Amino acid sequence: MTQRRERRERREYDNEDVRIRPNRRGSRPRSKERPRHADAESAWVVTVDRGRYTCLMDDPDGGSTADRIVIAMTARELGRTRVVVGDRVALVGDTTGSPGTLARIVRVEPRRSVLRRSADDTDQVERVMVANADQLAVVTALADPEPRPRMVDRLLVAAYDAGLDPLLVLTKADLADPQEFLRGYAALDVPYLVTHTEDGEHGALIGLDALREALADRVTVLVGHSGVGKSTLVNALVPGAARAVGEVNDVTGRGRHTSTSAYALHLPGGGWVIDTPGVRSFGLAHVRPETIIGAFPDLAAALPDCPRGCTHDEPECALDELVTSGKAGPGGAARLDSLRRLLRGLTG
Repeated sequence: MTQRRERRERREYDNEDVRIRPNRRGSRPRSKERPRHADAESAWVVTVDRGRYTCLMDDPDGGSTADRIVIAMTARELGRTRVVVGDRVALVGDTTGSPGTLARIVRVEPRRSVLRRSADDTDQVERVMVANADQLAVVTALADPEPRPRMVDRLLVAAYDAGLDPLLVLTKADLADPQEFLRGYAALDVPYLVTHTEDGEHGALIGLDALREALADRVTVLVGHSGVGKSTLVNALVPGAARAVGEVNDVTGRGRHTSTSAYALHLPGGGWVIDTPGVRSFGLAHVRPETIIGAFPDLAAALPDCPRGCTHDEPECALDELVTSGKAGPGGAARLDSLRRLLRGLTG
């Protein structure tokens, strides 16, 4: 045994003793180029549900119609790119829209507007809600549930940050006078519409014609907290939409969630409306303080008189003098309080 071990140790190795493991992936180098998908077809995302995207294919004359609806999934080359309602996308694969077929989204076109929110004012992760909208309709009830002015302020700030035209839509005016609420927004000169039901809960919706005119030929996203009547408006605007209508909790005074995902619907007179789930909070951690102040033009006029480095929440702030002098207009004190609450949320 010892001699055999010695002979093995003295043996000289050559190339025949080297074993080269074959490359199972092949020797062809990986290309960095990705398919261009020149034959991809254009579409518009109208709803998202558990990784499946309902898309309306563009018609030959431009725009989107309900003639061809295609279900799609995201392609691997998109990586972590998130697709949301309102996105313009490029599809490949089976785009016939036949039952059981599935296309692939290979490209998201540049967005001309993005409505964002964060979970709260401490969450730095922004979440895209809707893309490519023109207008943000802030829907709030005048009663049942009670209006939440600070939520309305936040949504107006989000509209300005996204470059969307704001529109106040006040519902349930049969339960409360809208003028008291509107006084707090008179200085902002935000357009508004008022709706109410005639002859009780199941009566005709009054104010619908003016709302149709304001939404015509535009992409409008409806946002508001639960129970304010967004789904009721959508069902009246789009016959057959069948959006679930919720009730207000008798104990908390808050609405119950009915819509569970954003959904774009074509208006009979032209334009699109995007119904979104009711929100309990709307974080603005992604918004810069300058954007928030710019959303309060009735107060921003005093900013040049503020001391250098003013946080707009200190004793020498010129905004206080503007309010006490009455130059801020009706509701100036409430507006300043709302502005400062938003700024405190951004600075922690």
